[in-house]
Amino acid sequence: MNRIRVVVADDHTILREGVVALLVASGEVDVVAQAADGMAALECTLKHRPEVLVVDLSMPRLNGIEVVRRLNHELPDTRVLVLTMHTEEEYVLHVVRAGAAGYLLKDSAGSELLNAVKALAQGRAFYGVHASRILAQQVQHPTGRLEDPYRELTAREREVFHLIVEGMTTKEIAKHLDISSKTAENHRSRVLAKLEARNTAELIRYAVRHKLLDGKTG
Repeated sequence: MNRIRVVVADDHTILREGVVALLVASGEVDVVAQAADGMAALECTLKHRPEVLVVDLSMPRLNGIEVVRRLNHELPDTRVLVLTMHTEEEYVLHVVRAGAAGYLLKDSAGSELLNAVKALAQGRAFYGVHASRILAQQVQHPTGRLEDPYRELTAREREVFHLIVEGMTTKEIAKHLDISSKTAENHRSRVLAKLEARNTAELIRYAVRHKLLDGKTG
């Protein structure tokens, strides 16, 4: 039997290694790579092209929602399972609309995680009880179109947005992304303009308000 090739991404090392150990112990999964931040998750998945990516939502460098959105566009054959502590309705709806095929809470049983990975590898969706309830309610009582918190930001501008929020200066962003300081400043200016923020402090408040600030609870 062919094993399911999986990438696991979570910035909590103990949790990530626990997920990896559980999946490998099943004898049905090969974890081909691990990632501790959103950009690494994206890069590892594009490199290894696994059947399934298991990804947290709140991670440094790139929010999990954006990882899902970009992979859905760049590597649609890889199915994404979001594994998170976030129970809020807006998170579930945003990631499903971004293209996630599964949503599971971290307090789920290990057997449910394995079943989710197997379901996604077989081309099916898998949403835990909590997410299924939210999706059913949305079908029965639609709340309308959710606003994309990133608005009209390009993929590069979304990266810059997260780096600004994490506290990087324009010079540090330029070095990190291997671009000129002028290009980095242009990106920064467009991010502020598109999100209607006058400065970094307002941008951080925007990130907090829209739950885009990568914390340590997700």
